Amino acid sequence: MRRQMRRRGLSSLKELDAFPKVSESYVETSATGGTVSLIAFSSMALLAVLEFFVYRDTWMKYEYKVDKDFSSKMRINIDITVAMKCQHVGADILDLAETMITSNGLQYEPTIFDLTPQQRLWQRKDAAMEPHNACRIYGHIYVNKVAGNLHITVGKPIHHPQGHAHIAAFVSHETYNFSHRIDHLSFGEEITGIINPLDGTEKITSKHTQMYQYFITVVPTRLVTHKVSADTHQFSVTERERVINHAAGSHGVSGIFVKYDTSSLTVTVTEQHMPLWQFLVRLCGIVGGIFSTTGHAGTRSDECHQSPRAPGG
Repeated sequence: MRRQMRRRGLSSLKELDAFPKVSESYVETSATGGTVSLIAFSSMALLAVLEFFVYRDTWMKYEYKVDKDFSSKMRINIDITVAMKCQHVGADILDLAETMITSNGLQYEPTIFDLTPQQRLWQRKDAAMEPHNACRIYGHIYVNKVAGNLHITVGKPIHHPQGHAHIAAFVSHETYNFSHRIDHLSFGEEITGIINPLDGTEKITSKHTQMYQYFITVVPTRLVTHKVSADTHQFSVTERERVINHAAGSHGVSGIFVKYDTSSLTVTVTEQHMPLWQFLVRLCGIVGGIFSTTGHAGTRSDECHQSPRAPGG
């Protein structure tokens, strides 16, 4: 009795088999089927390799939100060489609230602005004896996250109750030369490998009253990759330059002015890649789709190549 019930149960399970087996004696192979199978397996291998490269690839996802952090400080990294002696130039920052930011974080290093071909030769031991005609201003300063203006102009900056000024009375007008080279200018923590828009910028002028202006919009940025995770800032810049000529109506002060403003939005840049489960699903879809399509195509091809049989044959 139990054996009969077991046989009935197995018989019911066999009826549910979605993958019926065919005896090998009823299986017929053909050259057409072999060709279709070869194409199918080659296509599977090729698409699987391409899908693996897609899986290994990464892309950047950008998310934007309102910046609610107003109390923290923003770091400005500076490395600028000006074609004037260090005792004749000064740098300071004045923010939107007319607050003068101390420039104690900046250092002034006498240097040579432009080397002649002979001076570039490393064998020249007397190059250090050449007179220093330029000043390298470098370092970093922490400022409030509001609009501000970085001044590099004639004279050392001083602060007084009604604002700030530069002591320029004792500097000869003939020594004014604001040709400069920006080796590095960035906002936020420095990240190795990032090239900023103004890095490597060089401006040459023969006018003593030249004004250079850089208008910068700073965007707080959170960078998350597989190798680094840091809070920094990216920025866009617009450049403008003109000669100060009060007689012609072009007023102002000669020098280098970097006017920056912070964006109200913050950007999160995240490096992403395809998850493993999605790669496996796509791979199964490729294999199953090609196998089903080529199997159907092979069957139809064999039916078309079969010769019709004569009646009664």
